[in-house]
Amino acid sequence: MNTEPFDVSSRLDSEHLAALNLLPSSLLDLTDLAESRKRINGRWAAMPKPEIPASVSIVDHLVEGFDGHPLMVRLYKPDTERPSSPGFYWVHGGGLILGDVSNSDPWCAEVACDLDVVVASVEYRLAPEFPYPIPLEDCYAGLTWFFDHATATGMNGSRIAIGGSSAGAGLAAGLAMLARDRGQVQTCFQFLRAPMLDDRNDTRSSYLITDARLWNRAANQAAWNAYLGGKAGASDIPAYAAAARATDLAGLPPAIITVGDLDLFVDEDVAFAEGLLHAGVPTELHVYPGAFHGSIGSVPDSDISRRWKRDEFAALDRALNDGQ
Repeated sequence: MNTEPFDVSSRLDSEHLAALNLLPSSLLDLTDLAESRKRINGRWAAMPKPEIPASVSIVDHLVEGFDGHPLMVRLYKPDTERPSSPGFYWVHGGGLILGDVSNSDPWCAEVACDLDVVVASVEYRLAPEFPYPIPLEDCYAGLTWFFDHATATGMNGSRIAIGGSSAGAGLAAGLAMLARDRGQVQTCFQFLRAPMLDDRNDTRSSYLITDARLWNRAANQAAWNAYLGGKAGASDIPAYAAAARATDLAGLPPAIITVGDLDLFVDEDVAFAEGLLHAGVPTELHVYPGAFHGSIGSVPDSDISRRWKRDEFAALDRALNDGQ
């Protein structure tokens, strides 16, 4: 197995290369996490963003977390008369240590508008201040609130998909297992974009991506250790914390997994898709040649990103709206 790092830029088309070259090499230096958060949040705030559709209302709800901690769940509702809309529960990315719900506002509002569904996004607490299981339990508390308030929010509680991007997708994968095992909420679909699944960092692709401008091996190891209290790679990490550890994937909802072939996570994502399929879970897998981690957002108008987005929307539409 070749695990020698390679030059990602040599595999990129002109659009993706230009986007990569705009990223500073210090972007993901996590040595000083407080400073990293300021730097990354500032960069995010300065980026141009799509307009929120006027037909979508956004309302924040403060709910009680699993440990009594106040937890914010943001709802995005389309301005339609459709009764009992399906629901989509979203978990934002950020390596388990970065980000907030506002990062996903344009995406969540677009899903609500284009698919005519109610979307919820949860403001879970971040590591290392709040390590596992707190972020996952926050996500579960938000999901149960979303389910319990289905009627009040105009949603069909029997048709809720869960999803996320990167670390959010990893949390969503763990959340799907937690929901299956606790039996309080039945989810109908998993939407996993470039999910962060494996704390062991022992796949081929986990060694290949070392470019400091991208989510790379060093950043991934630091993030997992922040989430797992310095125990990343230990033998006793539960599957709820790192979904790649799961030995029982039966009974999970159907899934779509999407990832670029230049992503640190590509090998663990392909392996997880294979595990779902072997467990009898209907699973759609897309690997996009020439795409790196986050490129669907940083190069949204490229042919690759447009195809990626079409595939995701089509799968989510089928999962939520077929037969409605």
